[in-house]
Amino acid sequence: MNRVAYRCPYGYPVVIESLPIKNGKPFPTLYWLTCLHLKREVSKLESAGLIKKLEDRIASDVEFREKMRKAHLEVIERRKRLLTGEHPFREILEKVGTGGIRDFSKVKCLHLHLADYLAGVGNPVGETVWNLIEKKFCDDVFCKIGEAKE
Repeated sequence: MNRVAYRCPYGYPVVIESLPIKNGKPFPTLYWLTCLHLKREVSKLESAGLIKKLEDRIASDVEFREKMRKAHLEVIERRKRLLTGEHPFREILEKVGTGGIRDFSKVKCLHLHLADYLAGVGNPVGETVWNLIEKKFCDDVFCKIGEAKE
């Protein structure tokens, strides 16, 4: 982990920023969603078919598609700033967007897009996910005790 990129109102990490090289290998997922509550909420949206709906929107909505392309490029730029000097994996990491996505019309996982958005990336998929989550934060700080309550 490089730093905490976003915290909940209770002060706990919600999104962490990772370094682009892990154990000597490229690691393209820059931002990770760590909040147990939000992970659960996002999983519900994935189960309800939101990935397919958002991929359809990327395909049909030119403005949304362009915002998504810019979000991937923003993640690439942020990742590049974390790579110091010449690095053998620089070229690989400059070719993939968030979460290692090569085809910017694909969503892959809602969790990573929400993490990008909460870390300040202008990610329209992440913003859509955030807006669809009714209860953004838990009531009982269950991350404090290390396990989610049902």
